[in-house]
Amino acid sequence: MHKWLANVYVTLKPVVNDPPGLAIRDGLHNLGYDTVKAVRVGKYIQTYLEAETQEDARTAIDAMCRRLLANPVIEDYSFKIEEVEQFPVAES
Repeated sequence: MHKWLANVYVTLKPVVNDPPGLAIRDGLHNLGYDTVKAVRVGKYIQTYLEAETQEDARTAIDAMCRRLLANPVIEDYSFKIEEVEQFPVAES
């Protein structure tokens, strides 16, 4: 088995309102950053897993995103997978 790290990015679809993004944009304007025209808030998730191949890891992460990590009705997701030597915490 190989060890993999998946960096998952979840963002709201462009047609979905983003109140936290609007609040951040307004805060940045109040701080003098008037060139900021839009802010979108999302999630960044690091997932460590074991799989035989990168394709197996990719398939598993895609299923995790569709089933739990992202809401496909209102969110888009993307991910990058890389092989790692070890996990950052003790394995159980």
